[in-house]
Amino acid sequence: MIILQFLVVLLFVFIGARLGGIAIGLAGGAGVIVLGLLGLHVDAKTGVPWDVLGIIICVIAAIAAMQAAGGLELLVHRTERLLRSRPSNITFMAPIVTYFMTVLSGTGQIAFSTLPVIAEVSKEAKIRPSRPLSIAVVASQMAIVASPISAATVAMAAVLEPMGVDFIKMLTISGICTLTGCMIAAFVASKQGCELEDDPIYQDRLARGLVAQSDPEAKANFKARKGAGLSLIIFAVTLVVVVLYSTAISESVGLISDPTIDRSAAIMTFMMLAALLILVFCKVEPPAVIETPTFRAGMNAAVCITGVAWLGNTFVQNHVEDIERIGGDVIHDHPWMLAIVLLLASALLYSQAATTIALMPVAAGMGVSASTLLACFPAVTGLFLLPTYTTVVAAIELDDTGTTRIGKYLFNHSFMIPGLVAVASSIALGFLIAPILI
Repeated sequence: MIILQFLVVLLFVFIGARLGGIAIGLAGGAGVIVLGLLGLHVDAKTGVPWDVLGIIICVIAAIAAMQAAGGLELLVHRTERLLRSRPSNITFMAPIVTYFMTVLSGTGQIAFSTLPVIAEVSKEAKIRPSRPLSIAVVASQMAIVASPISAATVAMAAVLEPMGVDFIKMLTISGICTLTGCMIAAFVASKQGCELEDDPIYQDRLARGLVAQSDPEAKANFKARKGAGLSLIIFAVTLVVVVLYSTAISESVGLISDPTIDRSAAIMTFMMLAALLILVFCKVEPPAVIETPTFRAGMNAAVCITGVAWLGNTFVQNHVEDIERIGGDVIHDHPWMLAIVLLLASALLYSQAATTIALMPVAAGMGVSASTLLACFPAVTGLFLLPTYTTVVAAIELDDTGTTRIGKYLFNHSFMIPGLVAVASSIALGFLIAPILI
């Protein structure tokens, strides 16, 4: 029966992935019904990651308010100036930009705003766009585990803090490992494929007039909206406050021994406060917030996580004892196996947070050490494995040169090698430094 139930999980994940978009979450919800009919206990209170959803919704609301105020547009403009200052190094600069944008925002969806810039600057510099685009997307996914306001790090902190690992130390180790891994992968990506001018697909598209040319006059005439800079400042200050508060309530720091607002609630409430301040002081009309692309993408992500996480959690929570019994000895003898499980699970669950919530507590229950858990944490970022994730699809569609593409076989796409190198390098470094720093 457990095999049949697992096949149901895979079937509905596959159906959602084939349909794409919000259907990923809807298919997950449908799969929960089937698991219930097959005898598994379904509980919305424990199956749906409510804290994760709350954090995603509130952070997206703040970012959407900033976008409505023109702050996101201003940020992208300044990012474009940075990338254009050294176009020959874009394969290394692009992942740094998307990495830190994700760290600061808590969502990889923010990479959407920079992908067109990366593609355009690459073309102008005669650099194969697949190189910076592939590693930029991977970096935006991996940075989630180093973001102080991401749902995945909050979920991971809940597992590690009882084991004596404080929030700041967790973020420090994850940040060092993932950023280093992304830079190693950027070097690998810079060597991938032939040069742009030698690519036959690009030459064919160029001859047919399918490669768009940039408009330098439009960039020169850019003018930030009134209140755009203030919205950026409000968001940045709020982020700093969240980090300081999270540090203060950490058990190892102990500045606030009995906090009335826990970390998840702090992120949610402070982000809603930031959105409110942006509305008031930047004179943004409330309807403008929900009309932004960021808000729509964020709500789509919330629905997807609800369905897929509920599906995965229902299966895992009903078979915790079996999973611990079967996997405990194997992972104890071969700790790196946990990383492989997390990597594959994240590709199926479409969420770093959902993967963390579903499997990290189980791994901790198996007796896996805190250093091993933290070293394997970057493996929850394997969303690039299947070329169906939103930022992956966006990068493919935005590259009109045709160099960023899915190969003849599903898995030989432009993101696979940089992604695997980044994750493997991060995990290897984690196994090296986590035992020393913890």
